[in-house]
Amino acid sequence: QVQLVESGGGSVQAGGSLRLSCAASGSPVSRYCMAWFRQSPGKEREGIAGIDKGGRTSYSESVKGRFAISRDNERNTLYLQMNSLKPEDTGMYVCAADRAQYCTANYRPYGMDYWGKGTEVTISS
Repeated sequence: QVQLVESGGGSVQAGGSLRLSCAASGSPVSRYCMAWFRQSPGKEREGIAGIDKGGRTSYSESVKGRFAISRDNERNTLYLQMNSLKPEDTGMYVCAADRAQYCTANYRPYGMDYWGKGTEVTISS
C-alpha cells in the first residue's frame, strides 16, 4: 500500500507556473501507474495527466502542451509541472496510483487504487 501527499499548490497570476509534488511512502512509485486529477468549483473531477511504469505519458486536451507529468523514482515522488496557467486551471489537484500489473498511462479515476488529499491551486486573471 502507498500513501500519497501532495504539495506545491498556491495562488499565481494567469500565465504563471507552478510545480506540484506528490510524495509517496510505504511503497515505491515505480510499482504504479500514476495520474493527476483536479476538482474545480462546480465541476466534476477531471483527469488531466497519467504516467505508466516505463515513463510514457498521456494528457487531457485541456492541459496538453502546458502541463508535464514526471516521476523521480529515487525521490519516490510524482510531479506535475504547470505552465501558461489559466484561471480555468483553478481547483484542487490530487494525485493517484494504479496498482494493476498491466496498467497504462491514463487518467481514468475508476482505475486508481490510492489517492492523496490534494493541494489547492488558484489562478487569478
